[in-house]
Amino acid sequence: AHLLLQQFHIATHTSIRPLALRVSMLAALPLACGFAAPALRPRSVAAAVSRSAPLPFMVATLPSPEAPSAADYEAETVEDIIARIPLSGLQGKAMRVEKSDIPTKAQVRQAIPAHCFKRNTAKSMMYAAISVAQSAACLWAGTLIPMKAAFAPLWLAYAAVTGTVWTGMWVVAHECGHKAFSDNLKLQDAVGYFLHTLLLVPYFSWQRSHAVHHAHTNHITKGETHVPFVVHGREGIENGGGEHDLEKAEKLGKRAWGTLQLVFHLVFGWPAYLLWGATGGPKYGTSNHFVPVKPFNTNLWPASWPLKVWRSDLGIGAMLGVLGLVASKIGGARLAMLYGAPYLFTNAWLVLYTWLQHTDVDVPHLTNDEFSYMRGAFLTVDRPYGRVFDWLHHKIGSTHVAHHIDCTIPHYHAREATDAIAKAFPKAYLYDPTPIHTALWRVASNCIAVKLQPFGGRYTWVPVGSQ
Repeated sequence: AHLLLQQFHIATHTSIRPLALRVSMLAALPLACGFAAPALRPRSVAAAVSRSAPLPFMVATLPSPEAPSAADYEAETVEDIIARIPLSGLQGKAMRVEKSDIPTKAQVRQAIPAHCFKRNTAKSMMYAAISVAQSAACLWAGTLIPMKAAFAPLWLAYAAVTGTVWTGMWVVAHECGHKAFSDNLKLQDAVGYFLHTLLLVPYFSWQRSHAVHHAHTNHITKGETHVPFVVHGREGIENGGGEHDLEKAEKLGKRAWGTLQLVFHLVFGWPAYLLWGATGGPKYGTSNHFVPVKPFNTNLWPASWPLKVWRSDLGIGAMLGVLGLVASKIGGARLAMLYGAPYLFTNAWLVLYTWLQHTDVDVPHLTNDEFSYMRGAFLTVDRPYGRVFDWLHHKIGSTHVAHHIDCTIPHYHAREATDAIAKAFPKAYLYDPTPIHTALWRVASNCIAVKLQPFGGRYTWVPVGSQ
């Protein structure tokens, strides 16, 4: 760690050192010091390598962990746990939901107006065009900003606004990947592929991994994103090492730990996920969204999916070529400000949405026996992002429960579908009114590791200092 600190000091004070070197050293520093951020650690590999390619609909193929004995926990109840953990704006509601409270998908579809499931290609194309036009306008505005130090604050504002607007294109492509954009499948994939490629997202690769995320939301073993580390976790069933993260968090203090998590999730989380499956459960090992063959784990890419991954790579390669050509014309520094800086903000939005949609201090994860597709969908949390972000991002954060129940619902029907779900199933539907910045800090500083409770198949977050 001392050597790495010296190297980083030299790199940051030597103008000829490339920015990539400085960033990579900064990213490696916490690992060298013993504070590896959970957001960047690869998931367990050993047990996952030996498994055959998974089928998303096969829920009961893994061994279920044995629940701790009631004596070990002094026969705690749900209310006992709720009484000793921090609470979100849900006030423990997600903890109180039982299997019997969860409706079937058919029951939910009956409660939602039938027209909400109909896709309108013209309307979808209109929203896609709006997002592209807004994104292009921001990019054009950036070309007017001088490359001078005095304009640094304006460049920062440009990056934040433009990256936020570009997220709308990302969401449209996300809708294409879910087949919620159009009944014309070729047009749908063409739009999704184009928009995601503009943002260096491997369209088909992400489509597959994201489908796995939907199939196993908050499943402790098969979950694909933001799967927590477990106190004394068992290899192949849980991400182990949660007790060590709790110890490190206690040593660092809440403010430092929370800040570290925000940086590593929002800045490095998205590339770490694409490159080695960071924050996923142990089921799929160390996967890579660009290389569907060994040495990376291949369980995530069954049947024809490796070919689709390579097809995605063609687009990424072409986009990188275009960016290289532009850099040769306008200079690498200007391209970094026009494209690279907004790109970082777009990535941060993606991680923020996914993180907050499925994580909070009183939102549990589930064992294999307790999990079902619908129960995982109803552990999704809707939040208040406000009119501006809802408009720019097509309501992806405020209507996400409906999206997880049936991802083919177009975003322009999602608000009506959400209201119907909330009315028909008030005990199961989760909405947290906490302001987003407050919720984000609460999650970053408190959601560190979970442990399995002796009843109900729930993994709950462990407060620092109580393990």
